Amino acid sequence: MLQKGLLAAACPVWGAVFNSKTAELLSHHQVEIKQSFPKEGWVEEDPREILQSVYECMERTCEKLTQLNIDISNIKAIGVTNQRETTLVWDKETGEPLYNAIVWLDLRTQSTVERLINKTPGRNKNHLKHKTGLPISTYFSAVKLRWLMDNVDEVHEAILSHRAMFGTIDSWLIWCLTGGKKGGVHCTDVTNASRTMLFNIHTMDWDPELCRYDSRLECHLKSGALTGIPISGCLGDQSAALVGQMCFQDGHAKNTYGTGCFLLRNTGSKPVMSDHGLLTTVAYKLGRDKPACYALEGSVAIAGAVVRWLKDNLGIIDGSEELEKLAASVGTSYGCYFVPAFSGLYAPYWEPSARGIICGLTQFTNRSHLAFAALEAVCFQTREILDAMNQDSGIPLNQLQVDGGMTSNRLLMQLQADILCIPVVKPSMPETTALGAAMAAGAAEGVSVWSLSPEDLSEVTSEKFEPQINPEESEFRYARWKKAVQKAMNWETTEPICETSIFSSVPLGFYILGSMLMLIGAKYISGQCLLACISAECVHMPVS
Repeated sequence: MLQKGLLAAACPVWGAVFNSKTAELLSHHQVEIKQSFPKEGWVEEDPREILQSVYECMERTCEKLTQLNIDISNIKAIGVTNQRETTLVWDKETGEPLYNAIVWLDLRTQSTVERLINKTPGRNKNHLKHKTGLPISTYFSAVKLRWLMDNVDEVHEAILSHRAMFGTIDSWLIWCLTGGKKGGVHCTDVTNASRTMLFNIHTMDWDPELCRYDSRLECHLKSGALTGIPISGCLGDQSAALVGQMCFQDGHAKNTYGTGCFLLRNTGSKPVMSDHGLLTTVAYKLGRDKPACYALEGSVAIAGAVVRWLKDNLGIIDGSEELEKLAASVGTSYGCYFVPAFSGLYAPYWEPSARGIICGLTQFTNRSHLAFAALEAVCFQTREILDAMNQDSGIPLNQLQVDGGMTSNRLLMQLQADILCIPVVKPSMPETTALGAAMAAGAAEGVSVWSLSPEDLSEVTSEKFEPQINPEESEFRYARWKKAVQKAMNWETTEPICETSIFSSVPLGFYILGSMLMLIGAKYISGQCLLACISAECVHMPVS
């Protein structure tokens, strides 16, 4: 089951069934769920709707299998994958959510983050990185939980009465699917745990200074068509995509183009701490007795979401297909650069105060150039992450594996190869996130219907996009992009704006009248007649 989001009015929940021998997608079903935006920068989803959509996906996927004359008793295991940082709290006695799920790119915790950073030695946003691999940021679950505790009475009361359960979407789904208030299993996996800022990625356990918690992923579905089938695999969406792309060796990397972009590079059994703004995260741990594998990650908040923004907010396109056609019709942004920092900038900057800008406009610029600039923005953001990743690893990546919904845009894939100056490789089945969850579930101890040995992994057909422009042109465009990014910095702050002008609270009429009186007085002091200049001076007076 795949739960993914778009910064828009709706996002899809996916259900899929794969053949464990060939990795063939046999059946799938998708349901759209709504996102709500109660205030600027706030993004929420209804946990009940998510759960109901998952049930619907499971039932419809099974119906489609039956129509193909495939017995659903052949399904041996269930895997769950989810938005990693999306956070919610629910009541373990009633089984009801106590507030909407706060989505990963929500910005309401910016003031909380600033307060936390101000309390650290040297006001260092990387103060916890030695344990968590993460900067202190609005992105991660712990600050969302802190906001819920401080601002939602129902959450606060449930915590005091020991009724509150906290989790990411995987925890909510597994708890509900395994019985809920009637004995549901409250657990998560290490990939999701490593995104909470509560988990020590070295000890592979919750940090005892912050929380006390113990769980095992050992549960069975308690309702629906798949009752009794074990939920034996759970991976955060980007880890699932890494597994689905079969990036099991140190140095293998993939980039997923969804709401945002998420580039992960396998670094093997030892965590590599970044000096260039990347995250250190748990890539996967496929079994209790198996070693954890780590990854360097670069996260971009806005990628596919920019398409929806151009459609819903500006109304200049009808959808992603029109965006590609418009951009292809001109083949250039004509000097227009688009920095879609709607939720600040993530890697490698981690700057929540940044905001989106469009610059380089001329009278010649039209919506086709803006469409091209929007696609380029996705590619430039990926280039920034790849550069940081190459610097941290010391070994340049020689090709990039890609997946996700945006990879159906062939122009985008070609632009990405041109801007990276390396080949981009797209698998024939782009929904590798769902595949990775299925692989983890099928390979689990006690299930063992899916082999993850390199010699047993199915060959995946793919398409390769080679760079078609010279490196000098790529570097020129990238340098202009970097200049635009600097213009986007430091637009927003939660600190009060201090006015320094002594006239800042004086009404405009009094300000002008006072200025006239001063000028008239100056006539008698200096012996010079300045009345003729009063009207001209008033035009240019700085009025606060």
